[in-house]
Amino acid sequence: MLKKDPSLNVLGEALQPCSTNPVTGFFRDGHCNTCPQDTGSHTVCALMTAEFLAFSKYLGNDLSTPRPEFGFAGLEPGDQWCLCAARFMQAHDEDCAPQVRLESTHQRALEIVPIDVLSRYAADDL
Repeated sequence: MLKKDPSLNVLGEALQPCSTNPVTGFFRDGHCNTCPQDTGSHTVCALMTAEFLAFSKYLGNDLSTPRPEFGFAGLEPGDQWCLCAARFMQAHDEDCAPQVRLESTHQRALEIVPIDVLSRYAADDL
């Protein structure tokens, strides 16, 4: 049985949902929850943009193409999704990182992405 880490966000508060439409997260529970088995650290709740989706596809992780065999409809700009923290950091380094929801970003993201970097991308339309 997989055990979840304590569900706290990067602000030290209770982790808020990221998205249930489309349903996201390592556990597909709508939250950016994690556990030791989540080696990709799917912990950053990000608001998808066309630029980021193209960047991810270019790097070999096509998030925009539907994969019905996996129950995945594909992401579109405006969708929220639990990103791997390292991919978010890579996008930041390449100047194409999407906005993030700090209240929905798991504290484990801080092992890879500094809080000041996440804060620069904080969505303010909460």
